[in-house]
Parts: sequence; structure tokens; C-alpha cells
Amino acid sequence: MRSDPAFIDWSAGKTIEPVERWSDWLNTVQEATGRGVVVRRARIVSEPVSDYIRFEHSVTEGLNIAAGEEVGWLPRRQATSLALPGNDFWVFDRRVALINHFDGDGDSLEHEYTEDTQLVSFLAAAFESVWEKTVPHNQYRLV
Repeated sequence: MRSDPAFIDWSAGKTIEPVERWSDWLNTVQEATGRGVVVRRARIVSEPVSDYIRFEHSVTEGLNIAAGEEVGWLPRRQATSLALPGNDFWVFDRRVALINHFDGDGDSLEHEYTEDTQLVSFLAAAFESVWEKTVPHNQYRLV
């Protein structure tokens, strides 16, 4: 994530306008939520949070929430009892999953798509267990 241009600008004190930076994402999610699709994002974070998480938190309202996403935050210490996959992932319609592989600095290496029903079911169940414990974005306070 250190190579993320928006994070670099934010770290330098520049104002980040999510609508300008990520208009494609915003439009895609707005179109989906406009059709009634529910888009939820859960972020499991270590506390105290890193600068990158501070950055993500600062743009969430103007990007994710503005697009129609529901965003929840879960302090990592509250995830101890959960069985979680080792990778970041998205589940679509409980049929397809996108698994994100990152390097040690948090930069994206590859995206893996799967329709393996057992894996997708596991990922969907893991997400639901996290979602039940999250704090809604508008209530989560950075530590």
C-alpha cells in the first residue's frame, strides 16, 4: 500500500477527493446498489491503527458510504474467536469469490477467482461471522 498514489498524496497532506480519484468504483457500486444489491465491506484492523488505516478511514465516507456500501470495522483483538481465511476476499451472490493476494508491504500481487462451492461457502460464512461483530463506520473511532 506504500505505493498507493492516493495514500502518498494523503500522507503529504494533500486533500483527497474520492469522487475524482475513484469515479469508476463509485459508479460501479452506485449502479449495483441502485439495483438493490447490498454491498458490505468489513475491515479487520489492528489497534492502534496504522497510517494506511487512518487514510482508508478518512476516505470511507466520501467513497464507500457515498457509493452505497455498508462498512463495518472490527478491532483485530475482537476477532480471536473467529475462524478466518488468511487472505482478503470478496464474495459475489454466494456463488463466486475473488481472493486478493498481497505482498508483505500490502501491495496487490494477484486476484484469484473461484466458483468452488465449498470455498465460497466457507468465505461467505467467515464474512458473516465478522460482520456480526463489526462497528458501523459512523460509530467506529480510530485508536
